[in-house]
Amino acid sequence: MSMHTPADYLELARAENESAVLHRLARCPYPFVWQALAANPSTAPDTLLELSTAQDSVWNDNRLLYLLAEHPGADHTVLRAVCDAVAAKLTAGERPYAAVLALAGRTELAAEGVRQLGTLRGASARLRSQLDQRLGLRT
Repeated sequence: MSMHTPADYLELARAENESAVLHRLARCPYPFVWQALAANPSTAPDTLLELSTAQDSVWNDNRLLYLLAEHPGADHTVLRAVCDAVAAKLTAGERPYAAVLALAGRTELAAEGVRQLGTLRGASARLRSQLDQRLGLRT
């Protein structure tokens, strides 16, 4: 498939299931393509890990981190990288709350490590409460 428009990249990111092609797409400059890759269940952990450091805007970055935290193929390394990225955003005063709560549901990460996210500057009382609830459901 030849790429002519951003829509071509998006279509490929959504439909492709070959790891090498998906990995190449992660280097394109479009945040909506990164999000499509993070939502594609065929995207491999090494590509997900690369996407965990992608940055565009607060909204796009937070959505990407949420999708990565939810990805069925995200392994411990990917989830740890997402957790670190979320911690940096919270420390900077941003609110990647959906990603925090998605991470809380991932048993690959230690509950205490995820709970620490609630102590950072950007965490609200409501987030801490939801985080405790979500972590309580794990047992």
